[in-house]
Amino acid sequence: MFRVSNPLDVIDQMSSSRPALTADEIDAAAKRISDIIEPTPLQLSPRLSELTGAQVYLKREDLTAVRSYKLRGAYNLIVQLSAEERAAGVVAASAGNHAQGVAFACQAMGITGRIYVPTTTPKQKRDRIRVHGGEFVELIAVGETYDAAAAAAAADVERTGATMVPPFDDTRTAAGQGTIAAEILEQLGVAPDLVVVPVGGGGCLAGIGTYLRARAPQTGILGAEPAGAASMTAALVAGGPVTLPEIDPFVDGAAVRRIGAVPYATVAGFGGRMVSHASLPLLTQSESPSGAGAFRMLQVDEGAICTTMLDLYQNEGIIAEPAGALAVAALAEVTVQPGSTVVCLVSGGNNDVSRYGEIIERSLVHRGLKHYFLVDFPQEPGALRRFLNEVLGPDDDITLFEYVKRNNRETGAALVGIELGTPDGLESVLERMDASPIQCERLEPGSPAYRYLT
Repeated sequence: MFRVSNPLDVIDQMSSSRPALTADEIDAAAKRISDIIEPTPLQLSPRLSELTGAQVYLKREDLTAVRSYKLRGAYNLIVQLSAEERAAGVVAASAGNHAQGVAFACQAMGITGRIYVPTTTPKQKRDRIRVHGGEFVELIAVGETYDAAAAAAAADVERTGATMVPPFDDTRTAAGQGTIAAEILEQLGVAPDLVVVPVGGGGCLAGIGTYLRARAPQTGILGAEPAGAASMTAALVAGGPVTLPEIDPFVDGAAVRRIGAVPYATVAGFGGRMVSHASLPLLTQSESPSGAGAFRMLQVDEGAICTTMLDLYQNEGIIAEPAGALAVAALAEVTVQPGSTVVCLVSGGNNDVSRYGEIIERSLVHRGLKHYFLVDFPQEPGALRRFLNEVLGPDDDITLFEYVKRNNRETGAALVGIELGTPDGLESVLERMDASPIQCERLEPGSPAYRYLT
C-alpha cells in the first residue's frame, strides 16, 4: 500500500555540513532568531482547564508576525547562510505559512528569494507573501499542485545555485521550530506534564521533541495529525517515510503526503505507539514506570478540528486555521490526569474567512447534527408537504433541497440536507422515514456518493 523510502535517503538529508538537531543547537537557534522574533504568549485557558481537569495552556504561535511558527525555521536557516549563499539567493516552494515565513526573513535580511506556489493558491495568501517579502521576493505561480511548485523550485536551485529553504525536512528548519519548546519551559518555569504538537511534515514535532527529551525528559509528547493526512503515523508503522496514495487537503497546513526524512529519523527515536481510543489515559502510572515522558501519535478527524476552530473563535476569540486548531482538537480525544499541566500549540492563524461555510458544515456532520438523504418524491401534489409533516421532527430543519435530475425539477429524486435539533434525533428520523411511503436513502459520510453529491 505504501512505498518505503530508501534508508540512505535519511543519511543523505542529514549531511555532516549541517548542524545536528540537538537541544544545544535549538538554544543557539533561539539566540539567532531573537533579533526579529519575540516570544509568543503562553496563555492559560480556563475553559479547556475546566473541561479536562488539567491546567491547559495555549502556546500562541498564531500571534507571530506571519501568524504561524514557520518564521522560526525559515529565519534560522537563512541567517546561517554564507556570504556567497546569500548573494545567490534562496528558493522555496509553498502555498501557505512557510512561504510567508521565508518572505519575511528575506526582507528582514535583505536577501533575494523566489517563492513558487501553485496556481490554485488563494489571492489572499499571495498578497500576504508579497507584503512580507516586499521588493526582495519574487512570487511565481506554476502548476495546479504543491508537487508541481516544488518541482519548479528544485529546477530553479539546480539552474541558479540558490539555496533551497525546506519547510520541514532540514535540521536547521527543525531547530528553529524547536525554539517553541525552549520558550515554553522558560515561560512556564517548570516542565509541563504534556505538550501537544500538530504534525504536518514533522519538523516542529522533531524540534520540540528533541528539546524536551534533553531538557525536560519527564514531559510527555502527543503528536496530532489530521486523519486524512497521517503521514507520520504511516511512516512509523512502515519503518520509514512513505508516500500516501491520497490525502484530504482540508487541513492544508498539515496535509503532507510524505513525512520528511529528517523529522522521521528524529521522531522514530522517541519511541512510543499510536493512540487509537479516546479513553486511553495519558501520563498515568500505567503508561510508564515513571508515569511521564511518553510519546504518542494520534489521528484527529477533520470534523473535530472544525468544531475546535469554532469553539476557539466563539470562546477565546482565537482565529485558528485548521492546522492551528489541531493540537487543541487532539486534547478532546484523550484523557489526561486531573491537575496535570498541559500545553497545546496553536500553530497558525492564517484562515481564509471564505472557508467558514465549509468549516461549519464539517463540524455539524462530525457532531451528528447534519445528514444528507436522497429522497424519491412520488409524482403527486403535496409530496413535499407530506415529507415535512411525516418525517421531520419539530426541531429539525431542511438546509438543502436540490433535485438531482436538473432536466426535471418537478418530480424525481432530490438531495435533501437535514440539520437535527440534537444528535440523538437521527434514530427517530430514520424510523419515520421507514414508515413513510416516500423512498429515502441516507448518504453515509465518506462514501463515494456522499463525496460526489455533497
